[in-house]
Amino acid sequence: MRLIHFCSAWLLLVFIPRGCHGGNILVLPAEGSHWINMDILLEALHSGGHNITVVRSNKSWYIKEKSSYYNTYTVQVERNLDQEFITKIIFDYIKFERGAIPLTSFLNTAVGMIGTIVDVHSTVGELVSAILDDKELMRILQDSKFDLVLTDPSWGHGVILAKYLNLPLVYNVRWLIAGEAHLAIAPSPLSYVPITGSGHTDQMTFLQRVKNVLLQLINLIQNQVVVKLVYQKLCDKYLGSDIDFNQLMLDADIWLMRVDFVFEFPRPTMPNVVYMGGFQCKPAKPLPEHLEEFVQSSGEHGVIIMSLGTLIGELPHDLADEIAAAFAKLPQKVIWRYIGERPVTLGNNTLLVDWMPQNDLLGHPKTKLFVAHGGTNGVQEALYHGVPIVGLPLIFDQPDNLHRIEVRGAGKIVDIFSMTGDIFYQGIQDVLNEPSYRLNMQRLSRLHRDQPMKPLDTALFWIEFVMRHKGAAHLRTESYRLPWYSYHSVDVVLFLAGAVLLVLFTFVFFIRCLCTKICRSKVKRE
Repeated sequence: MRLIHFCSAWLLLVFIPRGCHGGNILVLPAEGSHWINMDILLEALHSGGHNITVVRSNKSWYIKEKSSYYNTYTVQVERNLDQEFITKIIFDYIKFERGAIPLTSFLNTAVGMIGTIVDVHSTVGELVSAILDDKELMRILQDSKFDLVLTDPSWGHGVILAKYLNLPLVYNVRWLIAGEAHLAIAPSPLSYVPITGSGHTDQMTFLQRVKNVLLQLINLIQNQVVVKLVYQKLCDKYLGSDIDFNQLMLDADIWLMRVDFVFEFPRPTMPNVVYMGGFQCKPAKPLPEHLEEFVQSSGEHGVIIMSLGTLIGELPHDLADEIAAAFAKLPQKVIWRYIGERPVTLGNNTLLVDWMPQNDLLGHPKTKLFVAHGGTNGVQEALYHGVPIVGLPLIFDQPDNLHRIEVRGAGKIVDIFSMTGDIFYQGIQDVLNEPSYRLNMQRLSRLHRDQPMKPLDTALFWIEFVMRHKGAAHLRTESYRLPWYSYHSVDVVLFLAGAVLLVLFTFVFFIRCLCTKICRSKVKRE
């Protein structure tokens, strides 16, 4: 009898309609490390029963054409961002910065990089044209009845395609075209919100605030140049001349922000900004046998791991030799992800690898230190596992990410452009031998993990929320539609100032008339 009841209950569970249904999601990703965290999100969406379709170029660097959890449409293009392109940018930047003085370094970052930024987004623009000019592909996309577009807005292609297909839009975001995403959507008082590249905290001196304002003006100029030369032209061609790309960029339903306020400085935010910092982090899995054997051979000294991320696989030879020589003097074992020519000073304690299971190594109990370039993914994985950092920031957001760790006492920055082997060695020794670095990072880790929902679950909820409700218009502010003078109430201030002046003028005129009348009466009596 119990068996019959069990079978009946099982059949009911199988055949009763489910309360949720799988969605149909179109994904326009960015390349490099941006794809790595997008890929994690897509795999989780697939596990939740959703159908995923990715549009990629035939020269895609990271995005595979075949996958077990997403479908692809591959678009033919002449060029794309690849390892060679990025390596050249990095090497040119390092070469310049190693011989630069502070002023020329600032000007190079502010002005000299504009041409490179425009070139990068021009390749994205070519991808947009290839997609929208492919009539068969567009027919397929329109017939597929997608529920939403998921994109990384550091590239502008997903924004344009979402508008063309008239679909709700969700961002997996930290950066827009030329700046941190908060600066575009949320009130950002420059008195305490540090601009990317400033190296400031939320407590700035007067001169730091001056620099902060200048950097924001430069960001706005860079953004306008890229939009005018690349994306606005695409909007005019495919969406109509009445569509403003800057407004289109801010019209997303949900902004899934890849930070949290354990890492970020407190600042104003908006209702449709959802924080999922560390969503890619997870408990460590067992290491491959050869790596586990190497790690265990470190004994009580433990292991240091070094990686400069997906974009920076190698360094100039002399710089790599300095780093290798410093590692050779340490009692710890070192695992270094490096694909360049083998440094001549490499010690027996250092293992070079083309790839490493970074998250699993950071979660290993023998890992004592992470030498990192400061990319968001790596910094958040170190924070999740409580591993202190020696930072070698190079470009983009890396100095600011590491500065946030350093001011919280959880790491130390070494200037890679002026670094020698001895300076690097001393930086490692400082972090290894001062317990406060590890204790502070472990405190940050406890704060980060103490949340009502896992960051990945939060992200999935809000993506499904947009699908259930066909958008999230009630969470979107309309402030970006206002002209700047209305947003900052300049017109109201001028009106009120005019009214006050009118009252004062009327009062002065009345007093003057009264005085004149009194004086005339007095003269007549005399």
